[in-house]
Amino acid sequence: MHVEQHGRRDAPVPAPDAGVTFVMPVLNERSYLRRAVETVLAQDIAGPTELILALGPSTDGTSELAQQLAQDDGRIVLVDNPAADIPIGLNLAIRAGRYPTVIRVDAHSELDPAYARRALATLDRVRAANVGGVMRADGRTPFQRAVARAYNSPIGLGGGAYHGGTQEGEAESAYLGVMRRAVLDEVGLFDESIRRGEDWELNLRIRRAGYRVWFDPSLAVTYWPRESWTRLVRQFTATGRWRGELVRRFGRGNSLRFFAPPLLVLDVVLALVIAVLQLTGVLQGWASVGASVVYLPLIAYAVLIVAVGLGPGGGRGWRDKLWTIAVLPTMHLAWGCGFLLGLVGGAHDTVDTSRLGSRNTPLP
Repeated sequence: MHVEQHGRRDAPVPAPDAGVTFVMPVLNERSYLRRAVETVLAQDIAGPTELILALGPSTDGTSELAQQLAQDDGRIVLVDNPAADIPIGLNLAIRAGRYPTVIRVDAHSELDPAYARRALATLDRVRAANVGGVMRADGRTPFQRAVARAYNSPIGLGGGAYHGGTQEGEAESAYLGVMRRAVLDEVGLFDESIRRGEDWELNLRIRRAGYRVWFDPSLAVTYWPRESWTRLVRQFTATGRWRGELVRRFGRGNSLRFFAPPLLVLDVVLALVIAVLQLTGVLQGWASVGASVVYLPLIAYAVLIVAVGLGPGGGRGWRDKLWTIAVLPTMHLAWGCGFLLGLVGGAHDTVDTSRLGSRNTPLP
């Protein structure tokens, strides 16, 4: 686990019953919002709670559902987020909150009833500024289950601690995050110029300020990933492009694992060029043999993907296994292509369009 420096400052510890503010940016999430809100409101903690929903301009009835939920429970507060950007929505929600601990949640997430209580105990115990746990992705369809398996696998998303880590300790970042408001105020909340990877950048500032960011594997959040191949591609291309932008901005502050997908993309491009030169006769003899070494990493990668897809973790049936084989390279190549575009040209106004114009059918 890459950590830039060890935390040397203790974050403040509020009174046990001081209260918690949950913040959730929302855009086109009608299929998932009700269940996500229910699991937040069911949290078992000593003090008062509130849930601030930052509502983007949804087109699927999400805002109407949110208004209904707020009418039914006074702990729910609605704020408008017309720009729909996640960091802007998070900051609006944090500023609207009243309590000294802020818990970020996602409309695609579901919390165990003891999640907040355990996280607060960990914050108190280690005096961290931010603590996060494990993302446990799940799915309802063969495709979504394949994406979930990729999320949960170290092969899928590069082995970040929150994708299955088991060792508690200081971390580079925190999934979602249970944060002390005093530290957020000190370092300046989320950077609204960063549309993806905003949590990583915030945690970088927290760590540079000398506070601890902590990973606790006993904390787990259920996450429902994208439901279609096109949405997955759009999501990962945008995320990769913003990682390229973050590398431009912060350089060595980025973990080496972020560079694997773009290297895969470069090898694919180089292999295609070599193949064309070989087929057209430009490369012949020993030159052609020597150039063929570029295929070896791709062959090894393909064998690994097939082994993962067809192996015990590949899914329940053949549809699940085949989708897993398709999903893994989709994620890697889309992210890698986005990374290279962001590294060369920056992210500019790139947004994740996988939530725009959602036509999700409400789930039972």
